[in-house]
Amino acid sequence: MQLTVATIGRAHGLRGEIGLDVRTDAPEQRFVVGRVLQTRPQDAGPLTVERVRRQGERWYLTFAEAGDRTAAEGLRGVELVVDVEASDEDDAWYPYELAGLRAERPDGTHLGEVVGLEHLPAQDALVVREVGGARTLVPFVREIVPVVDVAGGRVVIDAPLGLLAADAVADGSEGDEGSEGADGTVA
Repeated sequence: MQLTVATIGRAHGLRGEIGLDVRTDAPEQRFVVGRVLQTRPQDAGPLTVERVRRQGERWYLTFAEAGDRTAAEGLRGVELVVDVEASDEDDAWYPYELAGLRAERPDGTHLGEVVGLEHLPAQDALVVREVGGARTLVPFVREIVPVVDVAGGRVVIDAPLGLLAADAVADGSEGDEGSEGADGTVA
């Protein structure tokens, strides 16, 4: 499997330096001079790290294959990927392990499918495409997602009422705030 370790951002300067949106906990190990990184889409690479610079929390790289600003801008949005094994921690998963899992309530009711993972300031959130098509962010905390069964192909979501779009449909409140009749009564 391939894990995205960064997404290439905008060019920085005229000599092909590129800012990265880092997605790895170990950038010091992933981004070293001479390292060849695979890309998604595949035809954008592979890319060889020529220079590395860090400014605060921001990482800037120059690739041998993109020596000027124009070439660097052409790589914007390309993902840098590495081959990885499945996570060996009990409660840690790579986004690719979660994508495609069936999302269901504790009683087994089908909610939809996990389509991704977003890293938010407070905590990570599962991106769930509900059966009705709504895209919902579900806080990825044990109280709300008590079961992650990668081998079984499912996650259990015990969401508080109102978190899921399906809740609005189930209780009949979707867009129905009541309407006032000619006699002034609310239906």
